[in-house]
Amino acid sequence: MSAEHHHHAHGDLPQLPQGRRLTLMLLVPAVLVTLVGMLLLWPRDTPTAEGADGPVTATGQVVAVSPEECPAVPEGENPLENCGTVTVRLDDGTQVTTDIPVGPGAPEIEAGDDVTMLVLNEEDGSRSYSITDHQRGGQLWLLGAAFALAVIAFGRWRGLTALAGLGVTFAILLWFIVPAILDGRSPVLVAVVGAAAIMLIVLYLTHGLSTTTTIAVAGTLASLAITAVLAAAATAGTHLTGVADETSNFLTITQGDVNMRGLLLAGIVIGSLGVLDDVTVTQSATVTELAVANPAYGFRQLYRAATRIGRAHIASVINTIVLAYAGASLPLMLLFAAGDTPLGELLTSQMIAQELVRSAVGTIGLVAAVPITTALAAFLAARGSAAHGSAAHGSAAHGPAAPAGEEERRAGSEGHRPGSEGHRPGSAGHRAEDRRQPPAEEDRWAAFVDRDR
Repeated sequence: MSAEHHHHAHGDLPQLPQGRRLTLMLLVPAVLVTLVGMLLLWPRDTPTAEGADGPVTATGQVVAVSPEECPAVPEGENPLENCGTVTVRLDDGTQVTTDIPVGPGAPEIEAGDDVTMLVLNEEDGSRSYSITDHQRGGQLWLLGAAFALAVIAFGRWRGLTALAGLGVTFAILLWFIVPAILDGRSPVLVAVVGAAAIMLIVLYLTHGLSTTTTIAVAGTLASLAITAVLAAAATAGTHLTGVADETSNFLTITQGDVNMRGLLLAGIVIGSLGVLDDVTVTQSATVTELAVANPAYGFRQLYRAATRIGRAHIASVINTIVLAYAGASLPLMLLFAAGDTPLGELLTSQMIAQELVRSAVGTIGLVAAVPITTALAAFLAARGSAAHGSAAHGSAAHGPAAPAGEEERRAGSEGHRPGSEGHRPGSAGHRAEDRRQPPAEEDRWAAFVDRDR
């Protein structure tokens, strides 16, 4: 069994002919350009909070809760609930008493809860404490461990590489993309370079150094470029500023050097990357599987068959994208709906229009990824199959001739001897002949490709 089939049997992506040359031709320039871009955009003067007194916090455990009757509120306001005091034992052993937090979004406090408290220094030198939130570190670590175990249990080695790729993604986001944007670099350039770095590392780490992965990388790069151009045109055409909620307003006030419209574009580019690589890897692997199943397929057959699969994939992914953005903006939609805002005004408001632009641009980038990746993979697969067929034909035509009379002697001594190995059922000769028969899998692929012809 060849090395190619050996790896494929273990879950790796299939390989195409002439893979090493193509991989080097694309990988080396892409890596060099990405490295140069990261060096030029690397943050050198990231804003810090030096000289500013940040909030002082403390952690502890609630040991007692003392409910009390809530005070009356003016007419027309919502009545207060869950009033009273709590006693908290801080991590240093000190016990403090404070009010139970009340109001919208206030945490519900019970005895035994681990909480985070804000510490305020009063003018008389004393300290006051107020509960701000629950501690969730332990629960999140437990959930993260369950997530990692589930991925590894199902994916095994692939699961480990996927987790490693996730770590690389977070590292690039936290150590390059976010600091570079805060340093005043162009958010669009930072996002494109950072997305390219994530893609180059994660795709090859997860799927291996193969032609199939290289085709997916090329398709993703092209689709990212299209997405960035469309995002810039769409945000300019719809006059979006990128300042649409309290978070963006606060960022504008505290970090005035950040280009908010560019930040919106960067979010669109980075947000589309995760779905883009899924689509491109799927299309590249689909074409390669078709080519391996039947090397006689040409460009047109491979492209048509893989495109049908791509259409089905895109149909489900589009719904996923729209639902993801709708879920993120669901509270905002409820707020507008409760205020009897006309539908036209609701859809054209900056907050909703921003999400619509994200969805539309991301979807167009995904749609473009299918024909680009499929065409590239089909072209290389068809070219590789043709070259392989020509080489095999040439070697068969010009191979060394057998000695004179050798075939006749071989046929007389083996092929025509009654009961010989060449004619015995289940013999090596019949097994070799069986191996030369096309597998049933090829017939199924052929029926699939010819279905809509």
